Amino acid sequence: MPAIMTMLADHAARQLLDFSQKLDINLLDNVVNCLYHGEGAQQRMAQEVLTHLKEHPDAWTRVDTILEFSQNMNTKYYGLQILENVIKTRWKILPRNQCEGIKKYVVGLIIKTSSDPTCVEKEKVYIGKLNMILVQILKQEWPKHWPTFISDIVGASRTSESLCQNNMVILKLLSEEVFDFSSGQITQVKAKHLKDSMCNEFSQIFQLCQFVMENSQNAPLVHATLETLLRFLNWIPLGYIFETKLISTLIYKFLNVPMFRNVSLKCLTEIAGVSVSQYEEQFVTLFTLTMMQLKQMLPLNTNIRLAYSNGKDDEQNFIQNLSLFLCTFLKEHGQLIEKRLNLRETLMEALHYMLLVSEVEETEIFKICLEYWNHLAAELYRESPFSTSASPLLSGSQHFDVPPRRQLYLPVLSKVPVLSKVRLLMVSRMAKPEEVLVVENDQGEVVREFMKDTDSINLYKNMRETLVYLTHLDYVDTERIMTEKLHNQVNGTEWSWKNLNTLCWAIGSISGAMHEEDEKRFLVTVIKDLLGLCEQKRGKDNKAIIASNIMYIVGQYPRFLRAHWKFLKTVVNKLFEFMHETHDGVQDMACDTFIKIAQKCRRHFVQVQVGEVMPFIDEILNNINTIICDLQPQQVHTFYEAVGYMIGAQTDQTVQEHLIEKYMLLPNQVWDSIIQQATKNVDILKDPETVKQLGSILKTNVRACKAVGHPFVIQLGRIYLDMLNVYKCLSENISAAIQANGEMVTKQPLIRSMRTVKRETLKLISGWVSRSNDPQMVAENFVPPLLDAVLIDYQRNVPAAREPEVLSTMAIIVNKLGGHITAEIPQIFDAVFECTLNMINKDFEEYPEHRTNFFLLLQAVNSHCFPAFLAIPPAQFKLVLDSIIWAFKHTMRNVADTGLQILFTLLQNVAQEEAAAQSFYQTYFCDILQHIFSVVTDTSHTAGLTMHASILAYMFNLVEEGKISTPLNPGNPVNNQMFIQEYVANLLKSAFPHLQDAQVKLFVTGLFSLNQDIPAFKEHLRDFLVQIKEFAGEDTSDLFLEERETALRQAQEEKHKLQMSVPGILNPHEIPEEMC
Repeated sequence: MPAIMTMLADHAARQLLDFSQKLDINLLDNVVNCLYHGEGAQQRMAQEVLTHLKEHPDAWTRVDTILEFSQNMNTKYYGLQILENVIKTRWKILPRNQCEGIKKYVVGLIIKTSSDPTCVEKEKVYIGKLNMILVQILKQEWPKHWPTFISDIVGASRTSESLCQNNMVILKLLSEEVFDFSSGQITQVKAKHLKDSMCNEFSQIFQLCQFVMENSQNAPLVHATLETLLRFLNWIPLGYIFETKLISTLIYKFLNVPMFRNVSLKCLTEIAGVSVSQYEEQFVTLFTLTMMQLKQMLPLNTNIRLAYSNGKDDEQNFIQNLSLFLCTFLKEHGQLIEKRLNLRETLMEALHYMLLVSEVEETEIFKICLEYWNHLAAELYRESPFSTSASPLLSGSQHFDVPPRRQLYLPVLSKVPVLSKVRLLMVSRMAKPEEVLVVENDQGEVVREFMKDTDSINLYKNMRETLVYLTHLDYVDTERIMTEKLHNQVNGTEWSWKNLNTLCWAIGSISGAMHEEDEKRFLVTVIKDLLGLCEQKRGKDNKAIIASNIMYIVGQYPRFLRAHWKFLKTVVNKLFEFMHETHDGVQDMACDTFIKIAQKCRRHFVQVQVGEVMPFIDEILNNINTIICDLQPQQVHTFYEAVGYMIGAQTDQTVQEHLIEKYMLLPNQVWDSIIQQATKNVDILKDPETVKQLGSILKTNVRACKAVGHPFVIQLGRIYLDMLNVYKCLSENISAAIQANGEMVTKQPLIRSMRTVKRETLKLISGWVSRSNDPQMVAENFVPPLLDAVLIDYQRNVPAAREPEVLSTMAIIVNKLGGHITAEIPQIFDAVFECTLNMINKDFEEYPEHRTNFFLLLQAVNSHCFPAFLAIPPAQFKLVLDSIIWAFKHTMRNVADTGLQILFTLLQNVAQEEAAAQSFYQTYFCDILQHIFSVVTDTSHTAGLTMHASILAYMFNLVEEGKISTPLNPGNPVNNQMFIQEYVANLLKSAFPHLQDAQVKLFVTGLFSLNQDIPAFKEHLRDFLVQIKEFAGEDTSDLFLEERETALRQAQEEKHKLQMSVPGILNPHEIPEEMC
């Protein structure tokens, strides 16, 4: 079989592409089958043939044969793809009679297929694709060449219900194409014309929708009409919504019919989202009528949570749509309802629904409700941030001092204690505060990563914020809810790990929202109850969960800890106990909490507290060995960072230095012993255990340095030269191993460990440099030995053994030391520039870390040591520029973005250097323009359009304002602006020969007129990107070039007026006579 297929594909390649022969439909069907069901070479061959056929300029002439005679649905879809392609790209260059022929054919086919109800259902996908083709034709033809389209489609709709149903789908698609997806697909002016045409002719469409809704008994047709109406609601003139029977028809006729309720509710939600003040009464009516219907459909005593979990898809969607409706209406118009006394009860019923829906066990629905609760709580709080936040009921006071809006939501006035129930909801469902992943890094080490932006964390942030606002509104109630739930944990009625975790996350989330005295009382109760619970529960698992929650809560309340030293000391000692507890996760939690507390209470550990004989830091350092003896290496590193924050808080330099020596005593003892052994026998540095130890010691130093900051110099200085010698020695070992055994050896554990030592060395140095505060001392004492150890090694190594951290370390040094390091840049460049460039300029994939760091280094030099760029030889400078161009053409988004930023800064820097600027412009200006245009017109780079626009606008502005005095075209030194206009026009015409002269001229004019207005400049580029996809032919009327020209002229005039208003901006010769 495969052999036959291959032969067939080969034969097909010749047959199908020969347009002098009649199309063999069976052959085409076989090739399409081969594409979908074949394998390997035969599939590739089929793909090639079909692609060539599709790209053939006359392929569209065969579509009617394909659609009429093919028995294979996939072949028909292929035929439609050919047709869609020709409509989107070559329509303007087809003779009018052929356009009319295609149009007639497609319309006929749609009418034929959609007039038969059974056919509509059976060939749904096929008709869907045909509809899309018609919409593509409409975007080309309507209104100019098909002015009667709207009346045609409305008239045809009255002849048959199934045809009408399909026409509704066509109108919906047209609306989406024009109003929702037009950006980047059609030019701004054309989009505006299509929108205006739809608005002008909408009355006919609306009458048709009304006619169907009032008269039709055909359910699928009514449903399609409502779906179409839904798409219209975000753009139609508001009179059609608020000055017709539309709202009451939706509510009375369709909302309570199961088949229509979801789409009707979506329509009402879309209307509820409209923000206008002149239709207040209509919004009130919309709300009250919808609520009346809702109470019949879904009585207020329904258990919505249960109903949802047992419901079908359609019913579950209804609950989600209900949450969207209530959330949208109450956020947009809630205050309108609040002001009306007669609607109080209806408002409370709506809030009751919101509460019931909020209990549904479905995160997406909960997020919708949360958005509203957050909005309400924030508004009530902001109305009067400093009002009393005690509950009037509990404090016995009158509620005269309670702001008026808040009174509405107090249990006195509302039958439902809304805010109290929302508090209970937040406490019962609080999300997890942080996600920790355990992963293996490139060096094969297991590490923990704190995730920043997961869904769960964002949910926690929103819930936390909501609960904080609610606590400000009534902290007594929040405390009551939490205390009750805690008692239920202790007495066992609600005991479960999940419930305890959620409650403790909630308690931790309101830190700082209570008055300090209340917080103290509350916290003491909480900790006491949790410690009691820990005593009471049996089993290591239970105790571990409770312990981790105690640790989490105390870590969240630094204000309390700072005010109560004895309690703080007890907590820290308890954490030290937990550091010996080997139960899964407890040691991690203890170290994480310890570091949080160390950061927030650091000063308290280095002062002698009342009743103590020495600062607590001394006690920690005296017992450090005992405290960390059961921790894993990674936990030891966290512990060292935590203690480092305390030491960093000591302001007396002598005391601080003494503390650092004591602090680093343990790692230094092991370090010294290894260095001594290595001095006697360097082969010790090939011992796996020794190399691993070195890696761990350096990691401890890295974390310690991160916390201590600049004063860590005393420790760094102690190990610095030995560390660089170890670096050199391990580098030689790695190089020798690679020479002996090839690059695969870099994957071996020992070599990976050696590279870890090198990387951690670089991390330590760059970490300290970034935190140092004496750039001159760093440049004079630390940089020379570093460059000596690192640069030649980097240059000499095989690419696979070069550490990307060398580049990032150099970037950090340049960023930090700026001008102090300018003199060293040539030396750094010599060593790392060309050899790295050769690693990354073969493709866009290999060495991703080197790639990123290489451009970060370029960016650093460009920003901080720009004179160094001007001092390097021209050949090397050209390499720099080439590498920047290579960067912004990159497929890795971060590299492309960095490349564009470097280029923009470079251009701005060059403009400041009068001596170098003109020769730079003469040599590189046109080149850069050409490369920027090549990425602007490359669809894979659309993400960079804003930056492309900024750079191009800047460059065209340089030309326009005469900042480039040297002729850009030495062969024919005309005015630079005229030359660039011509240069860009020729560049674009040669790249896109199908564009008309008028189009190109207009585009180039815009590049000058709009260069002060980046958003408009960007849209101008986007319009051009739309035009290059199409062959325009002679008729360019639907590009509305004249209107665009007028708009550009106005933009130019506005710019001129603006310039005239600032004295001195314009050249004296550009100022009109009457103003002189």
